[in-house]
Amino acid sequence: MKIISMIPARYSASRFPGKLMQNLAGKSVILRTYEATVATNLFSEVYVVTDSDIIYNEIVSNGGKAIMSLKEHESGSDRIAEAVANVDCDIVVNVQGDEPFTEAESLRKVLEVFKDDTKNEVDLASLMVEITDWEEINNPNTVKVIVDQNNFALYFSRSPIPFPRDKEAGARYFKHKGIYAFRKQALLDFTVLPMQFIEATEKIECIRYLEYGKKIKMVETEVQGVEIDTPEDLERAKKLWK
Repeated sequence: MKIISMIPARYSASRFPGKLMQNLAGKSVILRTYEATVATNLFSEVYVVTDSDIIYNEIVSNGGKAIMSLKEHESGSDRIAEAVANVDCDIVVNVQGDEPFTEAESLRKVLEVFKDDTKNEVDLASLMVEITDWEEINNPNTVKVIVDQNNFALYFSRSPIPFPRDKEAGARYFKHKGIYAFRKQALLDFTVLPMQFIEATEKIECIRYLEYGKKIKMVETEVQGVEIDTPEDLERAKKLWK
């Protein structure tokens, strides 16, 4: 089974433009993420896929591998699907460019899903981490996920799910961490499926897979890390790096 990693990287992020080129302990966020992904030793190849000359040059000038997108894309999945179409591989792991604390243990858990999936039921696998802070549970920047008894995703939302009408019911809340492992065909299918209204409303791309009946297996991890969505996240990341 040939496994590669693709890191989609846009320069003009809406909430924090240029965030991937921000300095994190002497190196850019995107270079930190690339190096962390390579350091897991789980992939035969790691690429940054970008529409930005600045990001492309940042990776290549530091000895890394980068691919320029040929056209504009609405989502990271679309961007890496274009890049991976002519690449020989079975599994593609999408690591978000703003995840400099990417580590091997969590990625290994995600990849185990496909080794155990003898019936080929799983289209993609992803990570979730338990959250208990009510401010984070209610924060729309934190995407939450609920799963069935076999840890297949039922729904993703920016709202608290499940809604705590009965706080004594013992619900656990999980944050979706933006690392996906796809079967190559599931990723190529994504690009030809039109966006539906639920995805368009929530602005969460993995909802598209659920809307079209794809199976997403979620894997629980205890590794929090910091995803850099805002300037405040960058400050937290700098403290954590020290």
